[in-house]
Amino acid sequence: MTSKKCIINLPSYAEARPVAEIVQTASQYESRIFLISGDKKINAKSIMGMMSLSLCNKEEIEVEASGPDEEAAVSAIVGYMSPVA
Repeated sequence: MTSKKCIINLPSYAEARPVAEIVQTASQYESRIFLISGDKKINAKSIMGMMSLSLCNKEEIEVEASGPDEEAAVSAIVGYMSPVA
């Protein structure tokens, strides 16, 4: 299992688009991927689950993955949610 915490820094336009892009990114990997915020642990490949997470900028979130490509999966999702300026 690989996990990493990050601070969300998503574009401020259209709330649904970033969620859809996270789901699309997660779906490219074989690993099981979860986003953890507070007491919620949501499957990153589930659009409905991700919508229920209500991601907010400047919020700390943990990305957790387990499987053959877990490190690449975590890196890709963290890279999307918290891009380097």
